[in-house]
Amino acid sequence: MGLKVLVPDGGFERAMRKFKKKVQESGLLQELREREEYEKPTTRRKRAKSQARKRWLKKLETQSLPKKLY
Repeated sequence: MGLKVLVPDGGFERAMRKFKKKVQESGLLQELREREEYEKPTTRRKRAKSQARKRWLKKLETQSLPKKLY
């Protein structure tokens, strides 16, 4: 069930990059960080709400017209 990467002709750096990408996409490290310590459900909701607000404000900022420079 573990993650595997083939290393063709000694290309360790390339294999390491592929492995890191696979780990990132699988979400293993994120899950470990979340399980490191208990987070109350209210704190989790509050954090998720603030992250959603930041994403929304960023989206609005990219869609708005630039400020006038005169």
